[in-house]
Amino acid sequence: MMELNSYIDHTNLQATATLKDIEKLCEEAKKYHFASVCVSPYYVRVAKELLKDSNVEIGTVVGFPLGFHTMETKSFEAINAIENGATEIDMVINLGALKNKDYQYVKQEIEEIRDAIDGHTLKVIIETCYLTAQEIKKMTEICNETFVNFIKTSTGFGSAGATVEDVELINKYRNEVLEIKASGGIRDIQTAEAMIDAGATRIGTSHGVELMQVEQPKEESTSTKRECCHGKCHCHHE
Repeated sequence: MMELNSYIDHTNLQATATLKDIEKLCEEAKKYHFASVCVSPYYVRVAKELLKDSNVEIGTVVGFPLGFHTMETKSFEAINAIENGATEIDMVINLGALKNKDYQYVKQEIEEIRDAIDGHTLKVIIETCYLTAQEIKKMTEICNETFVNFIKTSTGFGSAGATVEDVELINKYRNEVLEIKASGGIRDIQTAEAMIDAGATRIGTSHGVELMQVEQPKEESTSTKRECCHGKCHCHHE
């Protein structure tokens, strides 16, 4: 398995995040060589400047966190984010359209954003906590058909985060091109490793530094390790 740091999207999407918080996030991302940071659109320009001499990707969100923005609004958000320096876009699908079985709309929306960002990485957030197994399967198939880069489990702001079972289900139906980003409630090394074992190739978390610190072998008792929430808590972060 690759080094854990290469899986991590180091995230701060808190509504109250300050400039100092984002500076800290970016410094940590550079220190640990994380795959990316994920920040709100407001902080994309800041992250671009802070990370200009690094290989850390700059991610941001579109249609976040509820996904009910119009297609045109999401498209503008995505284009604006790329212009400001984002290299990866995490977009929330229109859950209402999915629940209505308006699959053509869901597919068209994804294609609209994909084309608007002109080859940059697109991650499609499906918010698994609100979906049935059949809906998760359907969204995986749509992501296969639209040739996006990632299908992402959760915003971290829903009623629950990622579960191993949902990642396994996605992994069962994804094609060889589509990758999986697990996010929401991933707070410890055991949960992160379980998601990777289930098929995830990215981990969205605000606990990246803690994961890296406990990844190193220690002689102390394992009984001191924190228990994970296994994606069941209302985490309010990725």
